Order: sequence, then C-alpha cells, then structure tokens
Amino acid sequence: MSDEDKKPARKPLGLKRAVDAGEVKQTFSHGRTNKVAVEVKRKRKLVKPGETPPPPPPPPPAPEPAPAPAPEAKKPAAKKAPPGETPQEKVARLQREAEEERLRLAEEARKRDEQKAKKEAEDEKKRQEENRKAEEEAAKRAEEEAKAAAEAPAEAEGEAEAAPAAKGTPAPAPRKFTPVARPEAKKPEKKKKDDKRPAPAERKDKRRSGKLTVTKALNEDEGRRARSLAALKRAREKERRMQGGGSSKPREKQVRDVVVPEAITVGELAKRMGEKGADLVKELFNLDMMVTVNQTIDQDTAELLVEQFGHNIQKVSEADVDIDTTVDQDPEETLKPRPAVVTIMGHVDHGKTSLLDALRGSNVLKGEAGGITQHIGSYQVKTKDGAVITFLDTPGHEAFTEMRARGANVTDIVVLVVAADDGIMPQTIEAINHTKAAGVPMIVAINKCDKPEANPQKIRERLLEHEVIVEAMSGDVQDVEISAKEKTNLDELLEKIALQAELLELKANPDRDAEATVIEAQLDKGRGPVATVLITRGTLKRGDNFVVGTQSGKVRAIVNDQGKQIKEAGPSMPVEVLGLGGVPNAGDVLAVVENEQRAREVAEYRQEKATEKRTALAPTSFDTMFNNLASNVIEFPLVVKADVQGSVEAITNALHNLSNDEIKVRVLHAGVGAITESDVTLAAASNAPIIGFNVRPNPKARQLVEREKVRMMYYDVIYHLTEEIAKEMAGELGPERIENVVGRAEVKQVFPAGKKDKAAGLLVIEGVIRKGLHARLTRDDVIVSATTIASLRRFKDDVDEVRAGLECGVVLEDTNDIKAGDNLEVFEVEERERTL
Repeated sequence: MSDEDKKPARKPLGLKRAVDAGEVKQTFSHGRTNKVAVEVKRKRKLVKPGETPPPPPPPPPAPEPAPAPAPEAKKPAAKKAPPGETPQEKVARLQREAEEERLRLAEEARKRDEQKAKKEAEDEKKRQEENRKAEEEAAKRAEEEAKAAAEAPAEAEGEAEAAPAAKGTPAPAPRKFTPVARPEAKKPEKKKKDDKRPAPAERKDKRRSGKLTVTKALNEDEGRRARSLAALKRAREKERRMQGGGSSKPREKQVRDVVVPEAITVGELAKRMGEKGADLVKELFNLDMMVTVNQTIDQDTAELLVEQFGHNIQKVSEADVDIDTTVDQDPEETLKPRPAVVTIMGHVDHGKTSLLDALRGSNVLKGEAGGITQHIGSYQVKTKDGAVITFLDTPGHEAFTEMRARGANVTDIVVLVVAADDGIMPQTIEAINHTKAAGVPMIVAINKCDKPEANPQKIRERLLEHEVIVEAMSGDVQDVEISAKEKTNLDELLEKIALQAELLELKANPDRDAEATVIEAQLDKGRGPVATVLITRGTLKRGDNFVVGTQSGKVRAIVNDQGKQIKEAGPSMPVEVLGLGGVPNAGDVLAVVENEQRAREVAEYRQEKATEKRTALAPTSFDTMFNNLASNVIEFPLVVKADVQGSVEAITNALHNLSNDEIKVRVLHAGVGAITESDVTLAAASNAPIIGFNVRPNPKARQLVEREKVRMMYYDVIYHLTEEIAKEMAGELGPERIENVVGRAEVKQVFPAGKKDKAAGLLVIEGVIRKGLHARLTRDDVIVSATTIASLRRFKDDVDEVRAGLECGVVLEDTNDIKAGDNLEVFEVEERERTL
C-alpha cells in the first residue's frame, strides 16, 4: 500500500515551471523527464501620440516568475493529501490547482488593465483640456487681430505712402500675427478624433484673411487680395436680378382647370394641378388622411384638394373614364388590306380539327384529350399564291356554345364542316344560328367524302331545312366536297375562301393603337396570365400599355401561332400576349392606352362596376334569404378549376344546366390554373368535391388534400364530367372509380424509339412504376396526356416494375408529346361501391 502511494507521489503526471526562464520541465511516469523551450508572446501595447513608449521588452518576463510562489504555496497542501489518494485523484487535484492559479493570474491581469485604462482616461482628459485652452487662445488672438484691423484704416493711409520705399524688404509687422497658426504645432500629439476640432478657428481665420489689414497691404507675398464668400454671393445675386430671375419678386400662381375623375392617385392629381406631390400629401395629413403619393383617393377628396390649392374643377362623367371603342372610327384613306379571319364550326367529331391539320400540315388532334377540341385554337395558313388566312378552330361539343358564339363574332367567314356520313346534327344547327346572328358569310365543307356511305347530296337537301341554300341548289352559299383524311379538294376550299375574302374587301388601319379580342385566356405557371388575342385593328407592339376587361397590363412579350416571340403584331393576327395583371375573360376587348396610369384608372373603374353588378344580384332582404333557406332544393356544391378561361365558362354553364327543381349545382368557385391550397381549404370548409379539368394540385395543395380528405375529381373530356356529375346528382352512379397513385417519376431525357414512338428516360421519385398501369403525363401541373405504360425497361432488360430511386426507360401508349422535366404519375384504378 505504501509503495503504491510513494510511486505517484514521486512521479506525478503534470507540467512544472523550470527555474530557467522560457523553459518548462515535464515529468512522466517511470522517471522520465523532458525540458521544453517555451516562447512567451507578449501583448502588443498601442502607444498614443505624445505618450512615452513602454519600457523595453526584456523586463516583462522578469515579473513572470513572481506568480510562481502561489503554486509553490499550494504544494504543501498537495503533500498533506491522505496517504490513500489514488493517481487519478492526484491528477484531478493538480488540474484543479492549475485552474485556480490560471484564474488568479487572469484576475491580476484584469486589475492591471483597469488601472491602465483609468490612467489613459485621465491623460485623455488632460489632453482635451489643453486643446480647449489652445482653441480659446486662438479665438482670443483672432478677435484681437480683427479689432486691430478695424482700427487700422487711418494708419494704413500713412503707411501706404511709405510702401513703395519699403518694397524690397518686408516689414517685421507680420510676426505680430504669426502666433495664430501656432496651435497647429500640437496636432501630431492629438488623436485622430481631435484633428478636426480646430477647424472652426481655421475657417474663421480663412474668412478673415479676405479682409485687408495693414500687414497684408505691406506684405508683398500676400499678392492680390482674395475675394470673400459674401462678395461672391452678392455678385451672383446681382447677376440673377439683372436677368430678371430675382428671388425678390414672387412668382405668380398659375390657376389650372383640373379634370377630376371618380378615382385618381395623389401623384397624378399633383401633376394635373402643377403642384408638388409632397404638398398634397401634407394637406391630406392635415385632413387626417394618411396617404402616400401612389395611393388612390376618391372624387370628393380630390375636389377638396383642388379648391384648397386655388384651381378650377372640371368634373368627369362615368362614361368619360371608360374607353368606348365603337365611337372611334378610322378614316377611309388610312385603311389597308388585311388577311381574312376564318372560323371552322360544326358538330363534334365531324372533322373540324382534322381539316385544319390537313391545311396546316400538323397534328393538333393528337394533343387533345378524347380526340375532341376543348379550346379555341388559332393558326395562320399561307396559300400557294402567298395569301395569309387566319383560322380559328372552335369546339363542337354542346357545352362550348359560348366559345362558338365568340368565334362567330370575331370572324369574317365561317366554314361549316358537315360529315357526309352523319348529316345535320344539333351543334351543326347551333353553328348555323350563330353564323346568321353574327351576319357573316358561310362556306359549307362536306367532309368525309372518301367514306363509302357518304351522301353529299343528302346534306345539301337537309341544309334547306335551315335556310342554307348552296350554289348547287341555286343559292348563294358556296359548298365544296372534301376529305380531310385523304387531303382531297383542300385547294378548292382555300380558293373559295380567298374569293369570298376578295368580295368582302377586308381592310383595317395598321398605323394606330391596337385593339384586339380575347379568344382564350389562361394562367401559365411559368409565364403568368396569358391571353390569346386576335388583333382587329392597329399594331400591337412590345411595351404597349393596355386594358382588357377589368385587367390592365404592359405587353411583356408577343408570341405567334408557331411559338416564336415577335416584336409587333398587325391586324388579323392571332397572338399570345404576356404581361397581364390577371386572367381576363374570353371575349373581352383589349385596347392600348397612352400610359400605365390611364390603363389602371380604366381597369379600377370597370372592377368597381363589376362589383356593383355582383352585389346587386345578391339577395338584399331577409325575406329572400329565409325563403331560400326554407326551400327544399338540395344544393350540390362544387369547386371548379380548369386550364383555360373558355373551359371554366363551358363547365360552369354545363353544370348549371344539370340543375332541376329538386337539386341544383352551386359552383362555389371557378378559376383558371392549377389547384391551390385556398381551393382545397374552401372545398374542405363546404364539404364540396374539387373538379380539376386538365389541371392537377400543386405539391402543397396535394398534402392538404390528403390531410383534409377532400374529394378530387379529375377530367380531361367535358362530356365525361357532365355525365358523371349528372349521375351522381341523380344517385344513379355505378361503382366508384378510385385512383390509387402507385408511383411518381420525373422525365430526365427523351429519345426516339422506333420509327414513330418516343421513349422517356425516367427517375422514379416515389413508389413504383409498373408495366401496363395507367399513367398521367403532367407539365407544370397541367395534364398533357392520359395514357398507359406500354413498355418498361431497366438498362436493356424488360422488367415488370422499377422502384423509387432507380432509373428506367418507358414507352407510353398513344402519345409522343414528352419533354424533359415532365412528371409521370402512375396509378391503379379500383372500382368499389359508392356511398353518398
């Protein structure tokens, strides 16, 4: 036991200071020792100007051994440790003692620093006192000099005569005034902060130096007398007065006639009044109205301001604010020929889009869901003789009545497509009625004449029932037998269109501000609100300010029907316009205005009118509200989101048409663009399903859908939507189709596979991708196509499924519209009994 005690006592593990300065002796177990030379870094001490430098560096190490006795003093305590102390306890004790020593030294150093700081503060105070005294002395001397200068005129006259004699030698007098500059000798000793303090005295000195004293008069080195600042100011003021711009005469206030509309911004009103915007804001602040220059104020407030500033008021009627395009007619000499606008109309599936494809040499039909057109497409076709014709393709489905009506209203010629094997159908009759209502000429294109059961003569006879008499039946309506599939007689159709356009003598003025009609509008994820417009007159240029319906904006980009950006678009040209403030309604008129302020003013006025109209339709009395509550009509709430404005309009109308006396559809909200969180919140609050037409929810909305358990109903063909909602409302719906999303993948690369197909290289993000399952291809949350997975490969091997995190190649059935960056959603369809 005693041996064990002795061993750690003899050889403790730790650091010891050597007697030699700059060396440390290390003692280890088993009698090993080591000496290490230690370089002691001293604190760098900053010396202020005027202070004596600190004593030379060698002395500081000398006090270092002084604290050494403290550990030595503690050593006996260590020795008095109980004999049973283990080596670990001894190490802990030594460490504790070393920590105490370090803290003691730190405390001593802190006290030294405090004393030093105190001393520096006292020195600084003394220096400041000296500087103040020096400044006072300098000011006193300057005053004495000024007094001497004031008393000197008489003396100066006498001495001025003696000046030529004393030309060679300067008089000893200047010495009298030299002490003025002496305080500058102390500058090097002062801190940087204090360098600027004598500045007032110096400035005073310099200003005084402009005055003529006896000394300066006798001093040859002073040269010419410097001009004082006051003298320069006086000279400038005199010049200004001579030019008639003197400040002494106040400017006359100009009284203006100010046009005050119903709503105007403070800045615009200030401009019209010729006043400062800040003055108007100040006046409004006095009236307890906290507004900024860009804020809008009402007519009464604007009138009050105009009166306050002494101007005349000119009131503007409501009609003056809005833009009336019907009044503005172009003179005959400004009109120039323009291309014809031709709308293709007819019943669903009679070959309208196929005919347009044949004319354009493209394949639009493949991109449309269910093979039917659900948007107005607008394209330009160049004929063989170089003439340009603008074609509008309208949907034929019954739900798209308003779209067809819109197409007929903006067009010059209507091409009525009738299938030779199908005959006159409900939408064909509707198209005839729209054409007659619009008062535009019609050309009948009898399509599908290549089919064996085709009977064009029967079509001509059936048209007589609807007062459409073709030329073959001695009428004035042109007709042509065509086949869009076989591309027969298409040239003849184009010739007849050109002939009809020639008879109409279509002209417009391209050299004016543009006017256009919105054919279609949508909310694009990357580009914001986008409107497809048809220019009716004028030329639309990039950078133009415009107003369209209740929206205003500035043309950021113009995209033609081929997807290329162009700088300007002339009459009869269909283009996409970017830069709108919001999504306008289809059918709205786009008008270019002189500036952004005017566009905003008109848009705000129209918004107010729309709000007034909407609130006027709301039930105003309690009786009406209670009657509505008491009625036994069951409401079927829905939230509708679609890809374009035309589809929203068509779906809303179609759903309202499904209502009857017992059950009625209530569309809580109908909008354009992807399904958002606010749509899901609204649907959850009112327990309504969300109808997504060609759109999908964004990621945040998708999470909210799962959390709130909101029912989603996705469609890409309008008659599927109307049929299913009608069945559900009637309670006759069969088994419910439940979509279970199995996996999601991102398209990384697209490459050809075979002659026609395209293969997509995918990265599976979540779940699994299985062969043969249903798939939905989306681009920016908008559905591009609904398809199935025809082929699935991993490297060169055919596989049945690919899991998350792996890459694979797929070939999708019936679609080639795949781009890198698209998303693929794979799902299983499960049928189960519906519970309402």
